[in-house]
Amino acid sequence: MAVDTLPATAATAPRTPSTARKNTEALTAWLFILPSLIGFVIFTAGPVVAAGVISLLNWNLFSAPTWAGLKNFARLGPDPTFWSALGNTAYFTLVSVPVTMVVSLGLAVLLNQGLRRITVFRSLLLLPYATITVAVAFVWIWLYIPHDGLINSVLGLVGINGPAWLISDHWAMPAPIAMSVWKSFGFGMVVFLAGLQAIPQQLYEAAKVDGSSSWQTFRSVTLPLLSPALFFVVVTSIIGSFQVFDQALIMTNGGPGSRTTTLVMYIYRTGFENYDQGYAAAQSLVLFAFIAAITAFQFLLQRRLVHYDN
Repeated sequence: MAVDTLPATAATAPRTPSTARKNTEALTAWLFILPSLIGFVIFTAGPVVAAGVISLLNWNLFSAPTWAGLKNFARLGPDPTFWSALGNTAYFTLVSVPVTMVVSLGLAVLLNQGLRRITVFRSLLLLPYATITVAVAFVWIWLYIPHDGLINSVLGLVGINGPAWLISDHWAMPAPIAMSVWKSFGFGMVVFLAGLQAIPQQLYEAAKVDGSSSWQTFRSVTLPLLSPALFFVVVTSIIGSFQVFDQALIMTNGGPGSRTTTLVMYIYRTGFENYDQGYAAAQSLVLFAFIAAITAFQFLLQRRLVHYDN
């Protein structure tokens, strides 16, 4: 008895989704994306565009704005406070980011050794990062009290006369930097710990068989395979440190003089204490350009220094 069969080409041809199904999937995808997209437009893209418009105006918040063109940007050149604030911000970044990276990586390597009750240690070390910056700043102000503060009291036990940290020309900036390192290292530690645990164990076993020392293994195996995590933490840390505001405002209020006045603090004072919105917007766009340029440079270096294959 003959059996009807479909042609081979018809039987094996892949099914393609219908136009209606494609439209439904696209609509579903957009519905999932829409909340984040709305938030991005309202809270990120919108303010950037608004800052670009305001930077071209003279506006004090109380009267009608007038056109200024590029005059607000021209004011940046001869403004010594702006360049001082930019230098203070760069100093904060150049010191705090490397120190935070070293502390975070060292603790991550230590916690990756399989210590007992490791979860408890991870939670305790992550607590500073989860604490509000304002609260941490007030605690560190108490630690920095010249005569009765904990730091100077401990230094006094070994015969060292501690400085007046927050009003000293030399120590006013290192003081909030130390607080920021303590506040921030938990984030990098968690990221590095995740990266370390993703490295195949057989690579360490092979290095041990080859007779590599601990430092050689760390340099030749751990660091290259941890480079994506290192890159991520460096980029986010630099972006965050260039926007430092809370620490310096609460701990030193920008003093003594303008030693700890950061760029974001100067922008805030220009816009909301001096009510010069146009000039503040111009400063914020310059800060945005600095951060964008540094980030772009880091992504160029990524091609040579970051290894994504395990």
